[in-house]
Parts: sequence; structure tokens; C-alpha cells
Amino acid sequence: MRLSFNMKFNAGLDGILNTQQKMNRAQDQLTKQTRILTPADDPASSAKVLGLDQNLEQVSQFQNNSVLLKNNLALEETVLTNMRTSMDRVKTLAIASGNGTYTVAERNALSEELKNIQVELFDLMNTRNSEGGYIFSGFQDKTPAFAYDQASNSYFFQGDDGQKALQISPTIAMPGNDSGKTVFEDVNARFKPSTPVVSAGGATAATITMSDQSQFDAFYRNNFDGLPAATNQYNVVLTAPSSYEIQRDGVALTPPVTGTFTPDQPISFAGLSITISGAAAVPGQVDFTLQPPQKKNMLTTIGDFITALDNPNISGSAFNEAVNDVLTQIDNASSNIDSTLSAIGGRVNVLDSVFGTNEDLTINNKAYRADLSEVDYAAAITEITKQEIALEAISATFTKVSGVSLFDYLR
Repeated sequence: MRLSFNMKFNAGLDGILNTQQKMNRAQDQLTKQTRILTPADDPASSAKVLGLDQNLEQVSQFQNNSVLLKNNLALEETVLTNMRTSMDRVKTLAIASGNGTYTVAERNALSEELKNIQVELFDLMNTRNSEGGYIFSGFQDKTPAFAYDQASNSYFFQGDDGQKALQISPTIAMPGNDSGKTVFEDVNARFKPSTPVVSAGGATAATITMSDQSQFDAFYRNNFDGLPAATNQYNVVLTAPSSYEIQRDGVALTPPVTGTFTPDQPISFAGLSITISGAAAVPGQVDFTLQPPQKKNMLTTIGDFITALDNPNISGSAFNEAVNDVLTQIDNASSNIDSTLSAIGGRVNVLDSVFGTNEDLTINNKAYRADLSEVDYAAAITEITKQEIALEAISATFTKVSGVSLFDYLR
């Protein structure tokens, strides 16, 4: 076969260019720290690396969400803990105010301190996070959670029940806030009966006082009927010569509740102390009802108590009712806050656990990705050296074979 000059030249040039290409590829692998420069280098591994990269980015976003959630929960926990301390102080002051020896001036002093605590609690209930959102407003975080209505001297909730959740794993979304409606607004007010009414007989007065709130609370929960048709009315039926029976809507209780009636002597029933006055009370009847349960903003209850403290003409029984109202609702609100703090602690534990799991997954995925794609430095350097030697050899051979004077000069 006859070889032309062009054939010899092109063959030598192709050898040089191929060797340079191999050397450049090895240098690129070393520079970019990967053995897969294009998907064609290893299609299967390239697809796996792409999936691992997407998974690592997703896990990184989960970790960022976890950090954000943990910061938000830490802020909420701090706020609720401070509120809990202030509410304990409200309870202490309410108990102290029940001291019958307190003067009007001393009650006014308690009132001033309670007003300051009320302002502090109101401010905490409208706490904002680092992004400027109100943490207890639910989804309506650009609106203050609570506002004050001066006309009715009451506080009301302006947000909603929403909880904003962030994804911390492919299957777990964790809420980072709690609605103030649940924690502060929907606080059970004190269970209590209505004012007694003399419906028959000649009783001159009838009063009901609370002798055991916890006993009455248990009775209320077991016996209140929320159906619209139910009246929840109880009757103290007085019969001659001196006996009483307590009935519900005119029907005897099971077992029957009966006893001896003496005017002005209290009748004990389900934590209540019922006192009926008047020698002509027998025969007769006194009725009272179980009032429907109410939910009340705790700041409004504190405000009602402040009003009672500031009233120098309030009767002893009315003031005691105000004290009992605020003590019961503060206890209920404290229970709500304690439950929320417990829930926050549980969420933080889950966050920590999932965060650790994601960190382990990140380490494993990076290790697997390295096995698939990262370059072997020793092999890459060896390849570069090998191709350099090959390039020198093929260049020298090309010069001799082609016999071109330019290559003689270069040599």
C-alpha cells in the first residue's frame, strides 16, 4: 500500500491530539475532583449522582426548616414561660386580696400592680418573631393577635386557628406556632349556678355560695345537659313540717337527696351551700340552674377583677365571687399554657431527632456520592504522567516519520 505524505502527517497529528485529549481529561478530573465529566463517561453512576445531589439539596432545605422551627418554638416557649410567671403573681395577689382586713387603699395598690401585669401580658400575647409576624395570630400573622375594646372593657382575638407548618422530612411537617385563641382566648370560665329564685312559698331570701369548687366542677361536668331543650334546672322543694328534697326539673334525683330544713341554715349539695331564709318558707320551692359553660379571655377576667378591686362599695359576697372567678380562670389559663409548653417540648424533641437523622443521611449520601463520582487522585496523577510521556514519545516519532524541517528545528 502506498502511503502519501498527507496520510502520514494526519496519522501522526491524530495520535498527538488524542494523547493531548486524554491528558486534558485527566487534568480536568483532577481539577474538578470528579471522574464523571459528562453523563457519557458513566451513565448509570451519573444518574445516581444526580439523584443523590437532589436528595442532598432536599435534606439541606429540611435542615434549614428545622433550624427556623426550633428558633420559633424557642421564642414561643420563652414568651409562655414569662407569662406563666406573671400569672402566678396574679394568683398570689388575688388570694391576698381576699384578706378581710385589707383597706380600700391596699386594694387599690393591688389593682395598680395588676394593671401593670395586665399590660405586660397583653404585650407578650402580641409578641412578634424575627420576621415581624405575630406568633399567636395563626395564619393572620400580620394582624396583632389581640386587641382591646374600650367600650366593653374587654379583650378579643383577631387571628385564626391556623398553625404554620414546615416540612422537616419527606413525611413530617411540624407546626412552628400555636394560635392564641386556643391558649388565651378559649379559657373556661368558672362553673357556677345561677342566682336562686323563690318560685313558691314565703321565703324572704335565698343565696347560693360555693363551698367546694372542685366538687361542683365534677358535678357540673357529669350533669350539665347541653341540648337546647334541657333546662338544667334544680329545685329545692320544702315540705311540711321541716324537710327538703332536691330535684332536677321536678324529678327526684337518684339516689334521692333529702334532709331536714332549718331556715338560715345552709343545705350542702354538690359543693354548693344553699341558704334559705324566712319562717314561712315551708312549704315552698327555690330554683336554680346550671349555667352554660363559657369561655373568656383571661385578660378580660383580670380586668373584671381590677374593677372589683377599685369598687369601694362592692359587697363581700360579690367580691368573693370576683376572687373565685379570677382564681379559677387563671388556673385554667395556666393549664392551657402548661399544655402548650409540653407540646412545644415534644415538638423540639422530634425536631432534634429528625435533625440528627437527616445529618446521618447527609453523611451517608455524600459518602455514596464520593464512591460513585469522586476522582482517585493517585490514579489521575498517574494518568497525567502517563499521557505526558506518551505525548513526548508520539511527538518525537511524528518528527522522525514526517521528516519535516520545522520539527527538526523544534527538536
